[in-house]
Amino acid sequence: MYPTTLTQIARANPFSAPLFTLQKVEEPLQSHKGQRSRRLAAAATVDEGDSCEFGSQKYFILCGFGGILSCGTTHTAVVPLDLVKCRMQVNPDKYKSIGNGFAVTVREDGVRGLAKGWAPTFIGYSMQGLCKFGFYEVFKILYSDLLGEENTYLWRTSLYLAASASAEFFADIALAPMEAAKVRIQTQPGYANTLRECAPKMYAEEGLWAKMCKLHSFYKGVAPLWMRQIPYTMMKFACFERTVEMLYKYVVPKPRSECSKPEQLVVTFVAGYIAGVFCAIVSHPADSVVSVLNKEKGSTAMQVLKRLGPKGVWKGLFARIIMIGTLTALQWFIYDSVKVYFRLPRPPPPEMPESLKKKLGLTE
Repeated sequence: MYPTTLTQIARANPFSAPLFTLQKVEEPLQSHKGQRSRRLAAAATVDEGDSCEFGSQKYFILCGFGGILSCGTTHTAVVPLDLVKCRMQVNPDKYKSIGNGFAVTVREDGVRGLAKGWAPTFIGYSMQGLCKFGFYEVFKILYSDLLGEENTYLWRTSLYLAASASAEFFADIALAPMEAAKVRIQTQPGYANTLRECAPKMYAEEGLWAKMCKLHSFYKGVAPLWMRQIPYTMMKFACFERTVEMLYKYVVPKPRSECSKPEQLVVTFVAGYIAGVFCAIVSHPADSVVSVLNKEKGSTAMQVLKRLGPKGVWKGLFARIIMIGTLTALQWFIYDSVKVYFRLPRPPPPEMPESLKKKLGLTE
């Protein structure tokens, strides 16, 4: 009964890896006293001398700190490109291309004008990174424990999707006020030049907890932000995790256990860039809506979507692919580097549990 039923389930799962092309892994999973089983994917081997237990409070705190560094610094670094992208979305007649957008901005505002919105970008995306990466680790372990070891392996990509979506829901609530301020500074000439000017003005107009349907609320864009960021993050984490598996299995010319930490971080960077390209594509229409919505008065997400049309929502896609691809690769690289620096547990890509192999008749 078990072999037939489980085989059908595994083959029917569109996210599962091939179950019958297993390779013998020479390195056994190392365990530490009091440490939970390491079942989930990451871009490195398990080393001795970890500074904390996998899934401990210290582990989650340091993962959140890694998220702050990876998201806050990278998003701030690409503010000039983000500014031009936003202006192309809300005023395509004036900002016709990336090059033209940079030229017009420098001509009107000077070189310093390219840095507009850096403060809300740094604060907002630092808070988002804290929640995104920190809660992802929490939900990944939580859902894995609920599923059990065998189902965690069979449905691991579904688990990555669910954990990342759950984390991003809270991350966007942390990001929304600063995202609204950033877009206002970048796309409304004369409204405000700094966060210190923008935040009091926005608060005076509506108040922090104004309803989403009212004008210019700090949280006016949270719903379309969910539309943009949740698919983006689901793709970011699930595609990254599975790409890491594929790279070690089909591309890296030597076993993972023989790769040095710098080589493992290169795998992290490559997998992050591949994931970033797909992230940009799936989230771009909602990103266009968010940019216009935070600029205009009296508009709803559906009204903006209808007005932009099928062609308008893809305006600025090339710039976003460049920005998000590089951004995502750097974020994963920084995040994994933080884990290396603090000697956090970094589980290897998942392997089929022995109990499942026996049920499937793959071992004697």
